[in-house]
Amino acid sequence: MTSHGRLTAFGNQLIEVHLWLREELAALRQDVDAYLAGGTRVRELRTHCLTFCSALDRHHNGENDLAFVKVAEQFPELRPVLEELRRDHQLVDDSLRRLETLVGELDRESDPTEFRRELDSLAALIETHFTYEEKRVLSALNALNVPSWDRTRPAFLLTHEEEC
Repeated sequence: MTSHGRLTAFGNQLIEVHLWLREELAALRQDVDAYLAGGTRVRELRTHCLTFCSALDRHHNGENDLAFVKVAEQFPELRPVLEELRRDHQLVDDSLRRLETLVGELDRESDPTEFRRELDSLAALIETHFTYEEKRVLSALNALNVPSWDRTRPAFLLTHEEEC
């Protein structure tokens, strides 16, 4: 099957992954609210947080290492946009590291509202980033010709369910 014969264009698949990540983030935020209200155990919250952080990290690394390389090759005029998106990815990575540290401290005498504040900051950053990315590179992703991606979905287009 050629890239032009695939069922769903890569940009449309990117939107599906972004929607899934948004849903996972919303569920994690609900878990934090439940934890703050005394309903969710810290172990469950940690597991969900680390799973989400890992999925978001895999998505962004896949974009940096695969998608953005192909977009830059086929659409060189988008290189400045791709560099800006990579900078966003670094900001997200920094926030993910802080979250992982904070979630690790939740069963100690730490303030859980600090974890919630960091999660809210990450949510705002991700929403802005996803919206910008979808507006600026969606058309290029839909037009990409990468035959090897027709046979195997690249990492940046996988959800957790597809990995299992």
